[in-house]
Amino acid sequence: MDNRKFGYIRVSSRDQNEARQLQSMKEVGISVRDIFIDKQSGKDFNREQYQSLKHHLREGDVLYIHSLDRFGRNKEEILKEWECITKEKKVDIVVLDMPLLDTTKYQDSLGTFISDLVLQILSWLAEEERERIKKRQREGIDVALKNGVQFGRPKAEITDVFTSVYTEWKAGKITATEAMRRADMKRTTFYKLVKEYEEPHASR
Repeated sequence: MDNRKFGYIRVSSRDQNEARQLQSMKEVGISVRDIFIDKQSGKDFNREQYQSLKHHLREGDVLYIHSLDRFGRNKEEILKEWECITKEKKVDIVVLDMPLLDTTKYQDSLGTFISDLVLQILSWLAEEERERIKKRQREGIDVALKNGVQFGRPKAEITDVFTSVYTEWKAGKITATEAMRRADMKRTTFYKLVKEYEEPHASR
């Protein structure tokens, strides 16, 4: 049985465009049916398509990935998966944008040493970048909160518009649907405010 070429692509939920990675896989002759695509974070390897890919890999196959950060972003996880695929499954890995990370070429001890060293450095950089992104996000949220930015949906309030449509609705002049449309509110929000509005008035 011939050895097969497989491709693995990962895009985050924020960046849905896998076209560039897909093109690079086709250029090295990988069939579309042998390309596995995950659209999720690279924090770990518990990804549906990646796990399916691993199930298909056989000794002598070659796995192509566009770049190391598309493979994963956690240093320990990257090294563990690399070891599993190359040593346990005996499958070669080719990182397309980093020629030194090509286990089909560097089989001698010096080549393996260089490849391992580059892998260590790049996996560390991938994790550092992930931590930087998380830190920037956290700092951005802290600054926004300090400046009074509210996260989540704004709290619905009883306004003059609501009071007006409520009065007409209660008098039977308009339907609830019309009242919601005029107040620009969803059903649940409208009835929540009706309850809030009626409670203090009912206790009088």
